[in-house]
Amino acid sequence: MSLRTTPFHPRTAPLSEGHAWRRWAGYVVASAYDLSHEREYHAIRNAAALFDVSPLYKYMVTGVDAGRLLDRVVTRDIAKAKIGQVLYTPWCDAEGKQIDDGTISVLDERTYRMTSADPNLRWLHLNAAALDVAIEDVSERTAALSLQGPNARAILETAAERDLRGLKYFRLTAAAIRGIPVTLSRTGYTGDLGYEIWVDAGSALPLWDALIATGAAYGITPAGILALDVARIEAGLLLIEVDYVSSRHALIESQKSSPLELGLGWTVAADKARYNGQAALHAERARGPAWQFVGLSVNWDSLEQLYADVGLPPRLPTTAWRTSVPVYAEGTRRQIGYATSGGWSPLLKQYMALAHLESPFASPGTRVAMEITVEHHRRQAAAHVSALPFFNPERKRA
Repeated sequence: MSLRTTPFHPRTAPLSEGHAWRRWAGYVVASAYDLSHEREYHAIRNAAALFDVSPLYKYMVTGVDAGRLLDRVVTRDIAKAKIGQVLYTPWCDAEGKQIDDGTISVLDERTYRMTSADPNLRWLHLNAAALDVAIEDVSERTAALSLQGPNARAILETAAERDLRGLKYFRLTAAAIRGIPVTLSRTGYTGDLGYEIWVDAGSALPLWDALIATGAAYGITPAGILALDVARIEAGLLLIEVDYVSSRHALIESQKSSPLELGLGWTVAADKARYNGQAALHAERARGPAWQFVGLSVNWDSLEQLYADVGLPPRLPTTAWRTSVPVYAEGTRRQIGYATSGGWSPLLKQYMALAHLESPFASPGTRVAMEITVEHHRRQAAAHVSALPFFNPERKRA
C-alpha cells in the first residue's frame, strides 16, 4: 500500500530541499524543509512555524448520547465541558492502561470532534452499544494546520480580520480566512503560543496560500517533524509509541502505562460516572503509581568530561532521539528507569530527556545518571530529575 499525501502536499512538496520525508498515520510528511531543521525550530520560538498536521485521525461524534459515549471512553469529564472548549485527554482499557491520547472539541451540545494519533473508530463503535449516537471518520475530508510561535496570533488576526485576544487557551471559535470557513483552536504540540486551523480538505491550498502571504511579514516558516520533536520535548509532551506504548500494541504487561504513571493524573476524573478503567485508576491513585514520567537534565560538565577522557570535544545529537536509554541511581549500576526521547535544546542550552523512573527516584532534584555511548563504550553522565515542562512561556496561556 502506497503512502498517501495530505491536501497541502502540492504546496509542501516543492519546499522540501532535501526531500526528507517520513511516515505518519499512512501519510508522507516533511521531516524538514531545509537541509537542517534549525531555522524551522527557531521559528517556533521566535516568530511562527506552520505545520501540516492533517494525518491526525479525526472523528465526528454526534447525537443525543454523543457526550455519554465520550464520557464512557475517556478519563476527562465531558459532561462538565462547555461549548467551544477543547479537552486534552487519554483513554484507557479496562485495566486502566493507556490506549491513546488526543483532544475532544465541543462544537455544540450534541456535536464533538475527537482527534487521535492511532485509529479509534472501532473502539468508539464498540463502546457505543445501545447509545443514540453517530460516529463518522472525517480524517480524509478535514485538513489541519498548526501555527505555532509568538507571532501566531498576529498572523491569524490579520488573516481572519478579527481580534483573537479573547480566545482562551484550549478554546475554539469559527472564523473565515479570505472567505474560507475555518475553525480555530488555541491548541498545539509545541508548548508555545499557538493555534490549530481546521478546514475542509477542498479549501486546503487557498488556506495555505493565504497564511503564507499574510505571515510573510511576521517570519512565518513552514516546519517539519524534526523541529516539532525538539519543541514538544521542551514542552514535556508525550508521543505515542515513543514515550509510551499503547496498551493495544504492548506485547507484555510491563510495556503498558497508566495515565497516572505518565504524569496525566490531572486528566483522570475522580467524581464522574463509570468509564473505562475507572476502578483500576482509582485503586492505583490510592496506593500511588509505581512509575512516574519526568524530565532529566544532563549535567554539562559530566558530559564534557566523558568525551575529554577519550580526547574528544563533547558531541551533541543533531536531532532529537527516540530510543530507550537506561537511567541509573547515582553512583551505582542499579537501573531505576529509562529515558524515551531527548536531545539538545538550542533555546535552553540544555541536554534534556523525557524518562520513566521508579517513583522513589522521581522527585525533582534527585540526582541520577543517564547512559551515554562515547566512542562505542557505555558511560554514565550525571543528571538530575527536572519538573516538566522544561519550557513554559507565559505567552502560551496569556
